[in-house]
Amino acid sequence: MMSEQTNNENETQQSQVMEFIDDLKPLVEVQPEATVSRTVMQVEGANVVLFSFDKGQELSEHTAAMPVLVQCLEGHLKVTGGGRTVDLVPGGILHFPTRLPHAVYAAEASKMMLIMMRH
Repeated sequence: MMSEQTNNENETQQSQVMEFIDDLKPLVEVQPEATVSRTVMQVEGANVVLFSFDKGQELSEHTAAMPVLVQCLEGHLKVTGGGRTVDLVPGGILHFPTRLPHAVYAAEASKMMLIMMRH
């Protein structure tokens, strides 16, 4: 019984740890003629994935099984979804609801943060 209580306390303490990354941009590098992705955080309710795109690279139309937020960290992305295309540059953010078809095109070498929000 005592070890069960200790395990529960340890689980509670672990789930209440603040996760922090001081600078996302250096965690993924633009590679020539490639798209690169790297998961940098997996926490309660969300995963954070960084992408880098060389100029002209793209993620063809696809859907996500969960709502997502997308933010441009560097460069210029053209993002299409729901019959609309937007220019996503640093400082901008967008939201896709679950299963909305969307695509991403790098107008220049770019870095992007994707936050997948789990239910």
